[in-house]
Amino acid sequence: MRSATSKCKPAKKSSRTKSKNFPTNREMSTPNKLVVGTRGSALALVQAEMTEGLLRKAFPEAEIVRKVITTTGDRRTDVSLAEVAKVEGVFDKGVFIKELEIALENGEIDIAVHSLKDVPTVLEDQFEIVSVLERAPVADLLITKNAGGLEALPQGAKVASSSCRRQKMLKWLRPDIEMVDIRGNVPTRLRKLAENPEIDGIILAEAGLVRLGYNATGEMSTEAGSVFGCAVDPEQFLPAAGQGAVGLEVRKGDECSANFAKAINHAPTMTRITAEREFLRLLNGGCHTPVGVSTQFFGDKLLMEGIVFPEGEAIGDPMQAEVSGSVNEPLKVAQTLFKSLS
Repeated sequence: MRSATSKCKPAKKSSRTKSKNFPTNREMSTPNKLVVGTRGSALALVQAEMTEGLLRKAFPEAEIVRKVITTTGDRRTDVSLAEVAKVEGVFDKGVFIKELEIALENGEIDIAVHSLKDVPTVLEDQFEIVSVLERAPVADLLITKNAGGLEALPQGAKVASSSCRRQKMLKWLRPDIEMVDIRGNVPTRLRKLAENPEIDGIILAEAGLVRLGYNATGEMSTEAGSVFGCAVDPEQFLPAAGQGAVGLEVRKGDECSANFAKAINHAPTMTRITAEREFLRLLNGGCHTPVGVSTQFFGDKLLMEGIVFPEGEAIGDPMQAEVSGSVNEPLKVAQTLFKSLS
């Protein structure tokens, strides 16, 4: 079987003009096949399909192949994500990307498709994120059994989330609410909410719901009944770094695969997530750190806001700051925000 690392091969001389659609990493090289790796959840498959569609549009002569890989986070749904990270020893690597990176390293795949918020800010030396798709909505939504959102939840309501950031933020806004853990893909979590009388709400990213075709800010049907989505105040409930973005990871030095990925990069999204991930990196934070960060463009300025909560069981008000800088210097904007909170 041909290795995935050898998709760029010297081309034979021909009178036929080489297709301008193909990227090249050296003179007379012709990439002809690309293996895209993805998790097997419904959302991951939709994001892989989006990626493959863009690649096929950009490179109609290339063969795009999908390889589905089960990750540690997919296998261990019996405990919280933080516990999975501890037990499996993958905290710094990311419970949803470890096996995809192994496949990259072994040449089984050429591009790994990730929900970027699941990807650590510091990758191992042999990997790099070289491209992102256009970002979906970044908001978090509160999903409840009855319409009305946060204000309609009764005193002492139980809300489920596996994210320490979401848990901290909701407790900050509503100290009376009891946070409980929940695992599973998006359809599973919606069903658990509808059928479990002890859970009053769950928090999910709007991006995932939209990509799966749900009426994210309205009524959503599950096999166990209907639930209702409502946005939480985005001024107070900041998203995770990279939330709503799909990142494409390749082997460092694999210019062939990198050129494929870069051809479908969405530059405005890359600017924003570069700033957000740099801010998280400076904080030495990861996927399990209670940090929220948002970015938006205002003319030639990049506006950036951050909120940092005490870690663990510590209780206290968060640190908050907002800064702006040139859209051409996302790293500098992130550094300015970090310094303002230090």
